[in-house]
Amino acid sequence: MTSDFSQYDGVALGKMVRSGDLDPLDLLRWTLSAIDRVNPALNAVIHRMDEEAHRVANHWRDELAAGRADNVPFCGVPFLLKDLLAEYAGTPFNEGCRALRDNVSQIDTELVVRMKAAGLVVCGKTNTPEFGGSPVTEPELHGVTRNPWNLEHTPGGSSGGSAAMVAAGVVPMAHANDGGGSIRIPAACCGLFGMKPTRGRNPLGPLFGDLGGGIIYEHVVSRTVRDSAAMLDATAGPEVGEPYGLPPVVRPYSEEVLREPGKLRIGFINRLPFGWHETTKPHEECVAGVEATAKQCAALGHEVVDVDADTFAQPDMPAVFGPRFGGFTAHVMRYWARVLGRELTREDVEDATWDWYQGALNSNPAEYLEAVEIAQGFSRRVARWYEDGGFDVLLTPTLAVPPVRIGAFAPSDDAPGQWLLDILNFVAFTYAYNLTGQPAMSVPLVQSSGGLPIGMQFVGRFSDEATLFRLAAQLEQAHPWIGRLPTVHC
Repeated sequence: MTSDFSQYDGVALGKMVRSGDLDPLDLLRWTLSAIDRVNPALNAVIHRMDEEAHRVANHWRDELAAGRADNVPFCGVPFLLKDLLAEYAGTPFNEGCRALRDNVSQIDTELVVRMKAAGLVVCGKTNTPEFGGSPVTEPELHGVTRNPWNLEHTPGGSSGGSAAMVAAGVVPMAHANDGGGSIRIPAACCGLFGMKPTRGRNPLGPLFGDLGGGIIYEHVVSRTVRDSAAMLDATAGPEVGEPYGLPPVVRPYSEEVLREPGKLRIGFINRLPFGWHETTKPHEECVAGVEATAKQCAALGHEVVDVDADTFAQPDMPAVFGPRFGGFTAHVMRYWARVLGRELTREDVEDATWDWYQGALNSNPAEYLEAVEIAQGFSRRVARWYEDGGFDVLLTPTLAVPPVRIGAFAPSDDAPGQWLLDILNFVAFTYAYNLTGQPAMSVPLVQSSGGLPIGMQFVGRFSDEATLFRLAAQLEQAHPWIGRLPTVHC
């Protein structure tokens, strides 16, 4: 057996550990060595957990010897945890904020409880922008994370640290979360698979039941579709007292990826819906990527329909999303003020975070509820598009432009406010589906002329991850991406 474990996904590694062909301690040692090799270039892992990881790997070694780990899917598989929302007791937890530089988690959040029960060996924490507030990973606290495909470009955000390490082959998958595209964006930038599940599919407890009025989602970025599916099997399901209820799934997602999707009706759009960003348009390579992907789907037997982008028009979509995101930022600031026992000040946080906070404090409840009402109306209109047109899936670019260079969104005195417009253009295709609650995935089907990944986004019906997983598995088989390796790879 090769000693290079980067070629295996988590499902395969778990099987090898359970069969006795692979010692979990050997796998952990290889992973820690891989972090040593690539992290100086990427700056993706910000906290090492070597001692704890060895303890957990030894635990699973003992469980295997006692015959108590036969049904543990990711037994002994190394994993990285994004340093945002998901807490692991006894480990540093900063959320990219200097005010939390010395903070240590006191509990395991429910998602981490389920991940640990699935056999994962968490060996480190990954970099994230402050409170997840940016689609690039360039926090002042821990510095810039770079894309393993090209170190001058971003790996995306806010799960950029996790995506960079998965793309570099260090771990087969890593924790990610999504408040406006933060699973799909880094997956697109780093050539990975990224599924944002349906609202309420994965738990946010015990600390939270809802965040940002329902715009925050938890899951992973991965190299293979089946890892994402198997992980969702391990973590999905309501916790006691959940604010959202979902229909029960028909079968495990890991079984869905083995099933044919059938003939799907797929609509695609290749420009931004009118009323969102009227002065901008997608990059020509993103447009060409969608058109090529539509042809690939048609070649696989699906009915593919060119949809008028105005079907999804929503006047001033940023103003509809902004109160949720601003409210989330303000809530995070107030939450940490309670935990720390003091108000967070201007010196505690970055400029953009403070501006979002002040904007939220200066807003009024009527404006917020009006934005919620508009978003709910938009959600119903999108749902009717699926129902009335018999559509199963919507196809768009994940991002409006290929991965940008490091520092592309830095504020400039010469053009104040332009950085925010540039960000809104970058993520124009992702954040609407944080409002609607639908499952959406980025699939690494395209590369730019410069060799950078370009993701394609597929949005499913509410609560229908199953169709997306089946389609993704079909695309993965027809157009495999696993063999593409970035410049920085362990």
